[in-house]
Amino acid sequence: MTVSAQDTRTGRVVALCGGIGGAKLALGLSKVITDERLIIAVNTGDDFDHLGLHISPDVDTVTYTLAGVANPETGWGRAEETWNFMKSLETLGGETWFQLGDKDLATHVERTRRLREGECLSTITEDFCKRLGIAVRILPMSEDPVRTHVDTSAGPMPFQNYFVERRCEPEIESIRFEGAESAGVQSDISMALKHPDLRCVIVCPSNPYLSVDPMLAVGGMRQMLQGTDAPVVAVSPLVGGKAVKGPMDKVMSELGHTLSHATIADHYNGLIDGLVVDSADSQIPDRVAVAVENTMMHSLDDKMNLARTVLAFADEISARRPMQHERSA
Repeated sequence: MTVSAQDTRTGRVVALCGGIGGAKLALGLSKVITDERLIIAVNTGDDFDHLGLHISPDVDTVTYTLAGVANPETGWGRAEETWNFMKSLETLGGETWFQLGDKDLATHVERTRRLREGECLSTITEDFCKRLGIAVRILPMSEDPVRTHVDTSAGPMPFQNYFVERRCEPEIESIRFEGAESAGVQSDISMALKHPDLRCVIVCPSNPYLSVDPMLAVGGMRQMLQGTDAPVVAVSPLVGGKAVKGPMDKVMSELGHTLSHATIADHYNGLIDGLVVDSADSQIPDRVAVAVENTMMHSLDDKMNLARTVLAFADEISARRPMQHERSA
């Protein structure tokens, strides 16, 4: 597949994105599409209240990554961070299982203050992005609270307690997204998905079960993806039959799923028109159109090349199929 060095096509692109893995592709996309044509819709199922503050882990990871201030070693939090707050909190006997660096803490304090004054999360997020020099749009999936909970061998618990405090140790039995059915898709995301100039929708290589599913669970999201005429393309988060990072291998196994691109394709059945898989993999699913590319994003060039490939793949799908108003399940 031939990809151009610079993307000049008009039309909006909506990327559904979780945390670290998704943020890498989001960064590549932001270097290829450098203005408000790109809308990055971010999972907020991981959001929670901690120490009296509203924490938005995935929103912050994507924001810090695109602003060039993310911690390059962890992928989350800010670079050159200090930890005086956490050290003082520990001295006072406070909860320290969820680490908040001093620079990162400023984000949560200011966000919480503005939320309490009545501003919505998307307005605050876009203002933070503007102040950090981000030209593309980063938006929370919903203004309404949606919270991921997991039922585990140790009992039900909020996602962050499972993921951070318990380090994913309990076995997962099921996953729930509390508040999703009554929540609505953020208005600008909804408008973009319905807009006639929508070029494509990209599902970033985030964890399908913990990062993408909360977005798909929000009322109306699935229907909009099924109803759009624009191609929907997902990037598989698996490389060589394994997850690159995070607990996805463990989660898929415990939920009874085989670690394969075919499983990912089946998971998104009825929603996607194409799947991008890594060039090192030999098992290619035949149930959906497939593009093969290096999906390991070590460098900025890797991220940008994958972004161009995904966009070109979506354009190819759009060019070779007739308009369709609803995908078959």
